[in-house]
Amino acid sequence: MLNRPELIAAYMAPYVRGLEVEKFWVLCLNRKNRLKKLVEVTSGTATSALAHPREVFRSAVQYGATAIACVHNHPSGDPAPSAADVQVTRQLREAARTVDIELLDHVVVGNAGADPTGLGFYSFRSSGIL
Repeated sequence: MLNRPELIAAYMAPYVRGLEVEKFWVLCLNRKNRLKKLVEVTSGTATSALAHPREVFRSAVQYGATAIACVHNHPSGDPAPSAADVQVTRQLREAARTVDIELLDHVVVGNAGADPTGLGFYSFRSSGIL
């Protein structure tokens, strides 16, 4: 069950380890927050990989998800969100309401050594933005 940010970050750790570019994934979940499909939506440059709500929710609808969790990595290792990350999350929140698919969380994965909080990830849900 992928219903908490630490579980999402731990699940995604093998996918993000060692990446030198930002990537954005959608975890398509069923009613019990179990993974139906992991979809890589974008792969960007060393500094950005913004995802548009259209691509994010296309995957969710295609795989019959009732909820999604979005995840992207920061190659720098510091998971603190950028202004663009906050903006995309707000757009995803509004789009989720429109299509009636729950946006469970948006987790930014880095590494604990580069994270001032020591967690190695940032959760928009835990931070109150979602």
